[in-house]
Amino acid sequence: MVQTLFAKQALLPSGWTSDVRLHWNDDGNLSQIETAVTADPYERQCGYVSPGMTNLHSHAFQRAMAGMTEVAGEGPDSFWTWRDLMYRYALAISPEQMQAIAAQLYSECLRHGYTSVCEFHYVHRAPNGEFYSDIAETARQVIAGAQQTGIGITMLPVLYSYADFKQLPLREDQRRFNTNVEQILRIIESLENQRNAQTEVGVAPHSLRAASTDQIRDVVAGLAVDRPIHIHIAEQMREVNACLAATGKRPVELLFDTQTVDARWCLVHATHLNAHEVANMAASQSVAGICTSTEGNLGDGFFELPDYIAAQGRFGIGTDSHASQSVVEEIRWLEYGQRLKMQGRNIASVKGQRRVADFLWQQCLLGGAQASGRAVGALEVGKRADMIIFDDQHPNLQCSSVDDVLSSVVFTGNDNLIRDVFVGGQCVVENGKHRNQAEINANYIACMKQLRQL
Repeated sequence: MVQTLFAKQALLPSGWTSDVRLHWNDDGNLSQIETAVTADPYERQCGYVSPGMTNLHSHAFQRAMAGMTEVAGEGPDSFWTWRDLMYRYALAISPEQMQAIAAQLYSECLRHGYTSVCEFHYVHRAPNGEFYSDIAETARQVIAGAQQTGIGITMLPVLYSYADFKQLPLREDQRRFNTNVEQILRIIESLENQRNAQTEVGVAPHSLRAASTDQIRDVVAGLAVDRPIHIHIAEQMREVNACLAATGKRPVELLFDTQTVDARWCLVHATHLNAHEVANMAASQSVAGICTSTEGNLGDGFFELPDYIAAQGRFGIGTDSHASQSVVEEIRWLEYGQRLKMQGRNIASVKGQRRVADFLWQQCLLGGAQASGRAVGALEVGKRADMIIFDDQHPNLQCSSVDDVLSSVVFTGNDNLIRDVFVGGQCVVENGKHRNQAEINANYIACMKQLRQL
């Protein structure tokens, strides 16, 4: 059975295109795209359809902490004081609670425009520090949360062996994260039966603080050659300075000196770069994973976006700690952060595309798809039928020309202009509501009642 959607305007790789019929097959892949056609009165129709966005960096369990760390301490607060609170929370969460939290998060992401997520998953062990009988137990629970919502997922089991540079031993409150190369490869092997069109499995060395360069080389060597590799890097100046003190090199410099970084890699945050590092990242065709809402929430700093764009670097967006679950907020603040930093306007543009929202939207589609290792991010034959339909009856869009649609979506107010969402050809959000929202909400509320009694 072939399914179809007629769009008055569809965002194809070439740009907005009129009178488009999208076909997909039972596998959930786009099978045919017709242009300049007439709508069939009996088929589903919409005004504006875009490919769904990939959320390229997520720690799902941290969704349960959102809003709970916004209280000043006795001394200066920072990423590092926030991290201590996060560790305490991580020690308490059960695998079943991880599933409930992940489903809540992913349903919210879907309603706000993400149809895929890259899950940077590092809570592998039980609270006592032992592995579960199934070494991949917690990863399976998070994947189950994705399946409950319908979102596509790239599971990234995290290699996490050390507390800091110079291979310092893990702290007691990091015991649930503790993994070596052999254990991570066992988790990946155990998840092989989870892989399908909706689920991919890659790997994530946590950072150069938490994994040695030899370990990173070994885990990449043990991974199938077509799988994605993600790593936190250069998020905070304290990390940069510690790396310099321990190795004589900055984090991105050290990574490029010790690893073969290519298009399989996603360098998450990369907030603090010099000109040489910007050039190397762009030339490698790796993806910069920018998470503006979390980087703002944690006080990380601003990515070197104009120089990176000038070097034709690839990038995408993620929600990381989930202070926000909105595609629009990430893209808006990716641009606004640069405006504040540079005291100018319309920073993220290039000669061929002066519309900032259009440029950022298209680049984040491409970068996120690459980072996911999945066939997503574009409305073209062979890609997943992952689509978001904008509410063309909303006042912000009713009077817009098609050229202004993405500018209106990104830069006009805080109403969610995403009405319907399809993933793999299945409608998972209709009229702004997830199809399993009541059950997901109930499970999450029960989970939070338990956690807040701790």
